[in-house]
Amino acid sequence: MSIKPPLSDLPIKTADSGFYRGFSVNVTVISKIIISMLVVWCIVWPTQAGTVLGNWNTAILAQFAAWYIWVVTAFVIVCIGLAIWPTAGRLNLGTDGEKPEFSNFSWFSMMFGAGIGVGMLTWAVAEPVAHFKNNPSVIQGVTTALDANNVREAYVWSFLHWGLGAWACYAIAGLALAFFSYRRGLPLTIRSSLTPLFGKSLSGPLGHLIDIVAVVATILGVAQTLGFGVEQFVAGLTRIGIGGLALEDGSATSLGIVVALLVIMGASTLSALSGVGKGIKWLSNINMVLSIFLLSFFIIFGATFFGAAAFFVGIWDYLIALPWLSFNVYSSDGVEGSEAFLLTQWQGWWPVFYWAWWIAFAPFVGLFLARISRGRTIREFVLGAMIVPSLMCFVWFSWAGGTAIDLELNGGAGGVILDAANGDKIFAMTEFMLAPIAQALAWGMAVVIVVLLMTFLVTSADSAVLIVNTINAAGDEGPKARPHIIFWGAALALVVGGLLISGGTGAIQTAMVIGALPFSIVMALMCIALIKAIFNDGRREAAGVPTTFDQIDDDMSASPAE
Repeated sequence: MSIKPPLSDLPIKTADSGFYRGFSVNVTVISKIIISMLVVWCIVWPTQAGTVLGNWNTAILAQFAAWYIWVVTAFVIVCIGLAIWPTAGRLNLGTDGEKPEFSNFSWFSMMFGAGIGVGMLTWAVAEPVAHFKNNPSVIQGVTTALDANNVREAYVWSFLHWGLGAWACYAIAGLALAFFSYRRGLPLTIRSSLTPLFGKSLSGPLGHLIDIVAVVATILGVAQTLGFGVEQFVAGLTRIGIGGLALEDGSATSLGIVVALLVIMGASTLSALSGVGKGIKWLSNINMVLSIFLLSFFIIFGATFFGAAAFFVGIWDYLIALPWLSFNVYSSDGVEGSEAFLLTQWQGWWPVFYWAWWIAFAPFVGLFLARISRGRTIREFVLGAMIVPSLMCFVWFSWAGGTAIDLELNGGAGGVILDAANGDKIFAMTEFMLAPIAQALAWGMAVVIVVLLMTFLVTSADSAVLIVNTINAAGDEGPKARPHIIFWGAALALVVGGLLISGGTGAIQTAMVIGALPFSIVMALMCIALIKAIFNDGRREAAGVPTTFDQIDDDMSASPAE
């Protein structure tokens, strides 16, 4: 049986004129309706929205916890397998011989800034401290909360949540999109990554549905990040002397939420209008430089040796525990307060929540990674998009979080850091370190953190707006109509504001977990499609059949699927 070239044409109908010229009306309008209905629901009926979303979240966590854990494990295995597999690893995410558009520094900067940068400023301190207080070993009585014997366990869980699993979600999405867009010449949109399974049928309603799911998941995933960021941004503004934006417990007031969103989304919309090559690139480089400055401060003036031990020992413990942690699912005996119940509850609060967050974030980060990774090999992409960022996260957790733990254990912090709100912990820590020397230094460091946080938030938000419009425009990477950029910037701000008002960051978390579920199925199909495509490309090369769109003769008939 003859082997045919791969599918290199997936027509997606877009409007020829009018307000939606260049956009897929089906995807854009339905996505806007879904997000608008969510915003109205949360703002007009906040109590009902919070209750219903909470009930859905409880049901999903009860029924799909194992699915989330196992599917992320599959993503890790597939990514590593593709990098090791000789046939796959050497393939260029572009035409043969094509070179990368961005330098390694800009590539890493944009990847880190859009993918996980905001979370570092909140969770690099807050998460090790949280696990230092409580984790499964504490629940089971193996270690003691807030004791030195619990430090290693705190880092195992911190590294698990921000390590290979997180970046495998992004890498799978980015790899699939880059492969089918830049090797096949298909539109840079989510549906293209499933062509080996569904072929040209993705031009119709099935493809529209997949892209709509991706848009909704993207908005909710980015809303989760921005929700945490808004709370921390308000905490930072309060630390530098701007009052009236936060309550006594450190949470943002309604005024604080509005002010933060106006500043962040206004700046991000302006940046999005300038495109990836200008605004986003320069913002990413700026926040990378500021990140290096802040991280250097923790390494030099913080718990230098404690952090080094946490880094190297933590990686060892993490890798040893990874096989078990990747498959373990706690099951509740239904008795509230029992050990089994507490373990199941903890797993829902932490690993399952994180896996849902990374999956919801994956269409955004994945498409962005694809956009900035053209011309790199699959092996280079996996190493660059999975290993390097994981190590960068480990460095942050080790020295920023390690400094916080060391100050509480040995530095006389006396609960100053432990008792602060999650978003305020990094400010509380730097003030504790610098205020005794000079209050002006503590204030100056707070300003640096606020500026860094804002650049991270703006980078994430404007990248998300561009990515959503790229999906809506059937994969067109060119300039987008200004009204659509402004709409999605405003919609993202309203989603964050509406969910914060209806139930705080918990409401955003709930909506995100719900939105991530359908896209997790799409991502599982991406893995299958990618493996199938690469395997068949090996057969094509052996038979002398073209595998990239530039090699495929226009008059050759392509198979409806791989």
